Amino acid sequence: MPQAEGTVSPLLLVVDDEPELRSLLAEYFGRHGFRVRVAEDAAAARLAVVEQTPSLAILDINMPGENGLSLARWLRESHPHIGLVMLTTASESVDRIVGLELGADDYLPKPFDLRELLARIRAVLRRTAAAAAPLPPAPAPAAAASVHAGPRRVPFGACQLDLDERRLLGADNTDIEISAAEFDLLALFARNPNRPLNRDQIMEQAHNRGWDVFDRSIDLRVMRLRRKIERNPDKPELIKTVRNVGYVFVPANAPGT
Repeated sequence: MPQAEGTVSPLLLVVDDEPELRSLLAEYFGRHGFRVRVAEDAAAARLAVVEQTPSLAILDINMPGENGLSLARWLRESHPHIGLVMLTTASESVDRIVGLELGADDYLPKPFDLRELLARIRAVLRRTAAAAAPLPPAPAPAAAASVHAGPRRVPFGACQLDLDERRLLGADNTDIEISAAEFDLLALFARNPNRPLNRDQIMEQAHNRGWDVFDRSIDLRVMRLRRKIERNPDKPELIKTVRNVGYVFVPANAPGT
C-alpha cells in the first residue's frame, strides 16, 4: 500500500509470544507499507506503547503471564483511539466474546490467512481514522446557512449521535467514549428508527465480518450501548429487544413513548 509523499505510514504493534509469527507479520506488513513494532509479551507491549503510540495493536489472547485480554483492557482505557484486533484459537469463543466486550474492533481465529488479516486491519484503520479526522474549517457566518443548518445529530434520549464527527455526546455536550463498532451500530439504528432489525441485518450493515448469526457479540455491544444512553439500562426505552427478531430503536419523541 504505497504512501503519498510526505505522509507517515500507520504504526502496527504485533504482540505475540511466538517468535516465528512475530517475524512473519513484521515482514508481511512491512512489505505492504506499514511500520511495525513487535513485542513478545504484555510487559514489552506496554513499554512499546509508552515509547510510541501505535495506530493499531494486534494482540494474541493466549500468552504466558498477562494475557491479551488484560492488555486490551489497559489499551482501551489508556489509549481509546488505538485500533484493536484480537487473535484467538478455535477453542477461545468465550475469550473472543470478552475481548469484544472490552472494546476490541475485530478478531481473527488462528490459523488465519495473512491477506484476510491485512484486510481487517485496513478496515479498522479506516474506521478509526474517520472517527479521529479533524473537522473542516467552519464556513463564514454569511455562508453558513447556505452550506447546511448544522451538524447532523440524532437524539438518543439525553445523548446525541453526531454523524459528521462520529461522536456520541452526553446531556452536557461532553464526549462519551465509544468504539468505532459501537458508533456504526448506533448509526445503523439512527438510519432505521422504529424499524426492527434482525441479527442478519445488523451483521451485514454494521459489522461486515461474516460472523455466525447466533454470535453474542451484537447482544454484548447493545448491552454496552444501553449503559451509555439509557436512563435505566435494565429497562431500555431507546434500544428495545424484539423477541425472536433482534432490536429496534425507538426515538424518545415517537408516538406511544
